[in-house]
Amino acid sequence: MSATPTAEVAIGEQIARAPKALLHDHLDGGVRPATILELADRIGYAGLPASDASSLERWFRESADSGSLERYLETFDHTLAVMQTEEGLHRIARECALDLAADGVVYAESRYAPEQHLRDGLALEQVVEAVTAGFEEGAAEAAAKATPIRIVSLLTAMRHAAKSREIAELAVAYRDKGVVGFDIAGAEAGYPPTRHLDAFEYLRRENFHFTIHAGEAFGLPSIWEAIQWCGADRLGHGVRIVDDITVEEGADLTHAHAGDGITIGRLAAYVRDDRIPLEMCPSSNLQTGAAASIAEHPITLLKALRYRVTVNTDNRLMSGTSMSKEMQLLVDQAGWTLPDLRWVTINALKSAFIPFDERLALIEQVVKPGYAELGVTV
Repeated sequence: MSATPTAEVAIGEQIARAPKALLHDHLDGGVRPATILELADRIGYAGLPASDASSLERWFRESADSGSLERYLETFDHTLAVMQTEEGLHRIARECALDLAADGVVYAESRYAPEQHLRDGLALEQVVEAVTAGFEEGAAEAAAKATPIRIVSLLTAMRHAAKSREIAELAVAYRDKGVVGFDIAGAEAGYPPTRHLDAFEYLRRENFHFTIHAGEAFGLPSIWEAIQWCGADRLGHGVRIVDDITVEEGADLTHAHAGDGITIGRLAAYVRDDRIPLEMCPSSNLQTGAAASIAEHPITLLKALRYRVTVNTDNRLMSGTSMSKEMQLLVDQAGWTLPDLRWVTINALKSAFIPFDERLALIEQVVKPGYAELGVTV
């Protein structure tokens, strides 16, 4: 006779079954270790730090645990090395769609920087078309396995480079061909988003959506510039917005409200009032030093204050994570519940860069019924 499942096991099964929405996931940060090895062998890349999948996976995780964003970004040298051909890009995009779908993700925005895939002669357009074809093939296979996923792309420009306007124009050119938004990424310190105002002004003229990595390694000035100078629709991470929130000792954070021992500054109030989505990535933020622990991660306070928070993976390989794992960590270590997870999932879809009718259909026809099957309706 099998043992009766514990409450912990039961909620783990529910999380696995729950429909999920993902806004912040880097394509080059979620490559399967076995695929890296196979592609490296095929192209003659000899720089990998390990020769078997399990050791390679462990190396990525340990290297990313340094607590430094700059060191964290160094791990991408090896994934990018095997993403310089149409074959490699197509395969990795296809596997990304399949892996996310198997984890219960029903909607995903996967981001990548086309300018980082040109060293072997590909054109920017070839990069975008190879990735898009891979996503489409993976989504078709996932649908055949009864795990349907809608997966689209954000094109990223590197904030230390000078291609942001070119990448913005590329994103707009493919806006009806699988690309739904634009992003800038890379080390924040010394590279403010205002360096790329030309790209952001162009995107606004084209009525195109964009998010900006801000408020992770750098603080409130990065967030302020991203919103007030650049006009970002969403904030990538945005965790440092808590620097503008003061919590008095003894304040009740269970049902947090401004004024109940909590003072919200002008910028933090603007972000909350305007419902600016925060693409928060708990495990990744621990690795880069933006948060001390899952239990103390600002996402829980921000959730209590009803910010438009979303839960994301960032880089699944480097963090050894998935959407189910991120959600489980919040339940186990920060006291989250299934209704909380439903709420942030709906937040993510409200904030998605696809058309309103498509967002609404996913919320009403997929997420709400999926959680209702788990006994969660409000």
